[in-house]
Amino acid sequence: MKIGYARVSTADQDLSSQVEKLEAAGCERIWEAKLSGVSDEHESKLNEAINFVRDGDVLLVTRLDRLGRSLAKILKAIESIHAKGATIKTLDGTLDTSNTSPLARAMINLCGTFAQLERDLILDRTSEGRERAKAKGTHMGRPPALSEKEIKDIYLRLDNGESIASVARRYKVSRPTITRYRDKRTKGLE
Repeated sequence: MKIGYARVSTADQDLSSQVEKLEAAGCERIWEAKLSGVSDEHESKLNEAINFVRDGDVLLVTRLDRLGRSLAKILKAIESIHAKGATIKTLDGTLDTSNTSPLARAMINLCGTFAQLERDLILDRTSEGRERAKAKGTHMGRPPALSEKEIKDIYLRLDNGESIASVARRYKVSRPTITRYRDKRTKGLE
């Protein structure tokens, strides 16, 4: 039996392309996981798929990195699948563990190593880009809830005795947001 496993790294990404490819390859069952490779959902969905496979089954993934974000996790998944008498095949042709020769086993380790290297390079490039953006003064993260003008107005309202709750309602933000701005000002961090 052919079993598919599809995973994307964020909730915003779409699984449909992977699922279509797995269906076209003849998968009878497909497990899907969204969110980061370090999330519990990925781990539980992959474990469900691994627990389902039986002797002679083939677990298909579109690419090797769909099995995990670290060499250790990829190799652990491969070992678990092999322990059940099943094999793994990637649709991009990188890996097919149905061949158990020493050279094929070495290729499995090399593929896992390159998957880890690719992930590490992506993280490095992302970090470098983030640092460059910070050095240029680009704001990272969520945009501020309030403009500078609104913050100054909030300070005036609080100074005039208006309650945190009423200010929060006026600007459609939470009370903790107003409290945070008030505390920053009190500590001289504004």
